Amino acid sequence: MDKSILSEYADMKEEIKDLRRRISEDQKRIDQLKRTIVSDSVTCGKKGKKPIRTVKIKGFPQVEINRRVALMERRQAKLQMLETALIEKQLQVEEYIQTIQKSELRIMFRLYFIDDLSYPKVAMRMNQIYPKRKIKYTDENVKKRIQRYFENVPQCPDPKC
Repeated sequence: MDKSILSEYADMKEEIKDLRRRISEDQKRIDQLKRTIVSDSVTCGKKGKKPIRTVKIKGFPQVEINRRVALMERRQAKLQMLETALIEKQLQVEEYIQTIQKSELRIMFRLYFIDDLSYPKVAMRMNQIYPKRKIKYTDENVKKRIQRYFENVPQCPDPKC
């Protein structure tokens, strides 16, 4: 297992966010279409070049609604598959983080990669966890520690790779 699992996990989380946003937009559009009444005027037969009469037809855009509902259902099915895969990835990420020697770094990695906190928020949390530390954590400090860890760790520690 290598560090690429962390970036895959982050990418997968973003993909799920995007899919949720699209589903939400689809639902809003379906609700909007259900409130929409479409009307059209149709001619009934012709006598020469002139129509005999015209009829006004009103209704809902059912074809468009059905298309949107089908699209939304496919997206929801894909979302469920991705969420299941995300849980598996999260377990892999937690296993990778567990291989880190220092407890302090493991906490930082969990806060940054799993809890999705920014560097300043990770620094704040670390300061809450370690209030008696002489040198307080800063966002730059946290960022550098994570970068240094990746510079010093080989790509794949397992001999299988």
